[in-house]
Amino acid sequence: MAETIYTQKVTATGAGRDGRVQGDGGIDFDVRPPKLNGASAGVNPESLLAAAWSACFNGALQKMMGEAGVDTAAHAPEVDAEVSLNRDPSDDGFRLSGRITARFKDQDSLEGAAELVAKAHQFCPFSKALAGEFDAEAVLG
Repeated sequence: MAETIYTQKVTATGAGRDGRVQGDGGIDFDVRPPKLNGASAGVNPESLLAAAWSACFNGALQKMMGEAGVDTAAHAPEVDAEVSLNRDPSDDGFRLSGRITARFKDQDSLEGAAELVAKAHQFCPFSKALAGEFDAEAVLG
């Protein structure tokens, strides 16, 4: 296992997707289940995952831009993360899917933009975790 350099602990209470999450660093949200086939009634696990993934990916993308000598101010990136809740017929439950979309300021003048996005996807820890590169365990506390 790799060396741990940071750990974030968040505790969920209440009725699962209709409860509260609290943790270090100011995390304190009521969570609500998504309205299936409709607009969300508030923060839900999918929105939290999308927020974390887009922020992390943006950092990875800016690192790749810096390594390639690209001016991050001149080509300031914006990153959208979409996380979808899908039906899983294998167990009558659900599964997640996602998509990252990156845009750059003055994108037409940026050579190698698609390559930067691909490299960021390979580097981003959230992209790696969502692709299955995640050491996870469930234990009784």
